[in-house]
Amino acid sequence: MMEYPEEQWLMLSGLQHFAFCRRQWALIHLEQAWQENLQTAEGMLMHRRAHDAGQAEMRGGRLTLRGLSVHSARLGVSGACDVVEFTPSPAGVPLAGRPGLWQAYPVEYKRGSAKLTDADRLQLCCQAMCLEEMLCCQVPAGALFYGQTRRREEVCFSAGLRQTVRAMLCEMHQLAARGYTPKCRPARRCGACSLKPLCLPGTLRGRSAQSYMAMRLSEMEGSP
Repeated sequence: MMEYPEEQWLMLSGLQHFAFCRRQWALIHLEQAWQENLQTAEGMLMHRRAHDAGQAEMRGGRLTLRGLSVHSARLGVSGACDVVEFTPSPAGVPLAGRPGLWQAYPVEYKRGSAKLTDADRLQLCCQAMCLEEMLCCQVPAGALFYGQTRRREEVCFSAGLRQTVRAMLCEMHQLAARGYTPKCRPARRCGACSLKPLCLPGTLRGRSAQSYMAMRLSEMEGSP
């Protein structure tokens, strides 16, 4: 089975951006553009809270690991899980320094409420696939915790969801290898995009956001 060299690994979190908008993913991960708005700021705060609460916690027979680094050479991605809960299970795997067998259950923290698209579910599924490769185990399900509703949504990692993860990552690797940013296709979702001021669909006309910003900076430097 093909494995990507580590220098070609993509950011796991980019899968959510890619599922939302391929151009947004390319602007952030290929052109290194970023525009923070209220939504992204609140989301980052939730992730920091999830990670800062401590690396490991044992409560009621459940082991909770926070900010756990994960990767997959087969998928060519690396990142971190907000939370991975381990519960004793005969179908689980051994953990260093812990007696018995443990079943992994990833939990991803999100602001707002559940989305109609699969963007969040795909990111969580990719985390599970990384855990499976690293731990040589099966991770059949996980959960999304939404800050607005304060509720968990359980996600079963179906064969279809897993195949979508593989297909999207394959396309992401192809775009990354070419350094190609897809052209803008305006849609209703653009109104909630944190990169809307940089994407500028009416102004770019085929140019990259990076080249446009360089042009604007040059104009500003040359003005009196």
